[in-house]
Amino acid sequence: MPLYTLVYSGIFSLIIRLFHQKTVILQKLSETMKNKESNTSVVYNRDTIEFITVSKEFCSYIENIEGTKREDFTNTMLKLLPLLYLKANMLPECPHQEDVVPEQYVTEDSYEIVRMNIAGIMADMDDYLEVFMQDMVYSDKPIISTISENIADIYQDIRDLIFSFQLGYDEVMEEAVAVCKENFELYWGQKLTNVLRALHNVRYSNNNECGEDDDDCCCDDDCCHHHHED
Repeated sequence: MPLYTLVYSGIFSLIIRLFHQKTVILQKLSETMKNKESNTSVVYNRDTIEFITVSKEFCSYIENIEGTKREDFTNTMLKLLPLLYLKANMLPECPHQEDVVPEQYVTEDSYEIVRMNIAGIMADMDDYLEVFMQDMVYSDKPIISTISENIADIYQDIRDLIFSFQLGYDEVMEEAVAVCKENFELYWGQKLTNVLRALHNVRYSNNNECGEDDDDCCCDDDCCHHHHED
């Protein structure tokens, strides 16, 4: 075989190898860009990850409260709920995904178990007077709410979100975040702030003890507080 034929054959083989390497590099670059784009999704946002972290801790605690003392439960809720509100309030904007409906994890039975467990812990301190409800506009009587039902409502939304993240599909997780954020703004965010007031009263009202000779003290069966002059 002539020398120039061998040379051309070698050059042609080199070109083929270089072309193949370039193709492989471009494919890897394309995959990298796609991964980068997916990582900019709301699912991988730092604020979302922090919210999911707090939410998992909240749900885990709620699901394992059987036998918990009221003081311990109240103290833990007064720490977890404000953090949950803060992280939910920092969630990025997330548009709804078309044709994606996240599955619901919390059933009516599991909801009722959570509610009854909390009601059992709170006992006679479960009920409280509600002041931030739309029904108050149409009522001339105080509206009774319960700590157990409000926390169970919050748990339901949060646990459904965690379940969607456990499935691991980006579109489902994005829609779950959008639904949870929307429900936070419309429903459970207000429930959370309402129940904090009740929990605060349970935690601290018994600590405000009055002296027998304190004329500025007014006590009844439910609370004890000092009147402060301006």
